[in-house]
Amino acid sequence: MASSRYLKPSRLATVLNRSLEGLAHLGISLYGSRILAVRGRNSGEWRTTPVNVLEHEGVSYLVAPRGETHWVKNLRVSGAGELRLGRRREAFRAKELAHEEKAPILRAYLSRWGFEVRAFFQGLGATASDDELRRIAPDYPVFRIESAEDIHTEMTPR
Repeated sequence: MASSRYLKPSRLATVLNRSLEGLAHLGISLYGSRILAVRGRNSGEWRTTPVNVLEHEGVSYLVAPRGETHWVKNLRVSGAGELRLGRRREAFRAKELAHEEKAPILRAYLSRWGFEVRAFFQGLGATASDDELRRIAPDYPVFRIESAEDIHTEMTPR
């Protein structure tokens, strides 16, 4: 399922990501953001990055708008991680979607966060055709969060 597409964050994006991560450490979520924590595929140490968690038709998803990122590679190997907000942490298992399953998820993701991520989606937005979304699907890893019941209300303090 792997794609070789990866868009390295700019310096500005790195600063913004660190700001989002700092807010999430304080328990402040912007537009559903969380800190994704995944064990490193080589080191086994926790690695963190801010992510947007998509709720679509009662299921939670993680979408990688920059493509083949380190968190994607780590999640593929570990198959599990944590979503963090403040002191709350929720362990989860993840299953990567097949390319043919991604179109409705990519559409929902672009509908929710298009203002933030559209530049990474080859000029496509939430109104793109199913064919267009299927065409780009291999470049965008998508994971279904399987064990999370409701990440907005069931996160337990640790």
